[in-house]
Amino acid sequence: MAGLSRGAPDKVKIKVRGDGRPLADSQSEIDHQEEQQAKAEAARAAAGRATNEELFARARQVLPGGVNSPVRAMRQVGLDPVFIESAEGAEVVDRDGRRYLDWVGSWGPMILGHTDPEVQEAIRSAAARGTSFGAATEAEVELGEEVAARMPSVEMIRMTSSGTEAAMTAARLARAVTAREVLVKFAGAYHGHSDGLLAEAGSGVATHGIPSGPGIPAAQAAGTVVVPWNDREAVAEALEKHEVAAVFAEPIAANMGVVPPDAGYLEFLREVTAKAGALLIFDEVITGFRVARGGAQELYGIDPDLTVMGKIIGGGLPAAAVGGPRDLMERLAPEGDVYQAGTLSGNPLAVAAGLTTLRRLDEDAYSRLAALTDRLRAGLEDLAGEHGLTVGSAPGLVTLFFSARPVRDFADAMATDRDRHAAFYRAMLERGIWLPPSQFEAWFVSLAQDEIQVDRTLMAAAEALAATDPRKAIA
Repeated sequence: MAGLSRGAPDKVKIKVRGDGRPLADSQSEIDHQEEQQAKAEAARAAAGRATNEELFARARQVLPGGVNSPVRAMRQVGLDPVFIESAEGAEVVDRDGRRYLDWVGSWGPMILGHTDPEVQEAIRSAAARGTSFGAATEAEVELGEEVAARMPSVEMIRMTSSGTEAAMTAARLARAVTAREVLVKFAGAYHGHSDGLLAEAGSGVATHGIPSGPGIPAAQAAGTVVVPWNDREAVAEALEKHEVAAVFAEPIAANMGVVPPDAGYLEFLREVTAKAGALLIFDEVITGFRVARGGAQELYGIDPDLTVMGKIIGGGLPAAAVGGPRDLMERLAPEGDVYQAGTLSGNPLAVAAGLTTLRRLDEDAYSRLAALTDRLRAGLEDLAGEHGLTVGSAPGLVTLFFSARPVRDFADAMATDRDRHAAFYRAMLERGIWLPPSQFEAWFVSLAQDEIQVDRTLMAAAEALAATDPRKAIA
């Protein structure tokens, strides 16, 4: 696939700790962590501070499930939530003092790592001038200029506070521009939790969607047609059968695990949407400013009509945007007749964090990120071959799929062994590796990580897979 292949990294040769010191064996590492945890818990008890277990008990009294986003509940991996106390660089520390090497990165925003000094200083400086004005600022203009300079298809942006809002705005704008109502999305893709975009596939290919859960009006879901990712015929049929306003696509699917497009698939989407008079909307909340300087659209050389952005654009604070060419974006109020607004849109702290982050992401940074990703991917592919698994990847993103079958779409992802993944997750957590607690999420590579930490992760993965592979147990 163009732009995604690079030379094979060096093989892992030594077993190391996160600080670079040799690790004698996995039991030594576990013993060390248990000793550190015991000391931390003793200190916490002496100070009268709540443990992770006690915090969870309190949380369940005031937060549904004890969390503010479902994946944090960690139920897919058979655990209770882990409460994070602090983070620095490539590591997070939980309430009980356990330190983990972080491959979650707050689900993508922390591409520079945690508590980056320049980002922290930008936030402090912005906060000193005021945390929210409800008015225009120079920094908003600078962020818009930075995004427009990076993304080939974007001339203007409208900021929001979340990816969900940005996707809703893109959908409304597409419907207004085309005077059509039907949206097409791909099964397994996530474009936020608005009613219409939470639809799931109906009874047949290219049929109207149905609600994915209670509380979603059937009429809303029916306005969305759900088709399989990487399926050309299904998209063509949907465009033929319906008056489609827009096709929503993650240019690299990353919410069913990392599933890149087949060769030529994005070119196909660009061609058929243009021919049908529908807009092509790229959801680059995950891929934007991660897989390349200008996102997946730069990596693959495809210009969508509209782009949804999030995560990195806020530098770890709540921010997102929809962007596109001037003629489309000026349909938004107050210039045009399509209404969109937000009290905290373009919040000065989030803009400062995002702008500082983007300005740090130069070509050297992307080369470094790609090299780290390649090292991790190659090591995981070696292990996958030994244990009957597969790997999906893109620059800055990796998923280890618990299936021997290549994953091309959501049906393939759903066929993975989630129980085996959960066992692997728990084994990795015991070894101090913090992974996404779901088979359907990406591992996020950050620039705070290094080759030693990649190798440590691969060593831990080798041990965890050996300990949890049911085929080895039978043998």
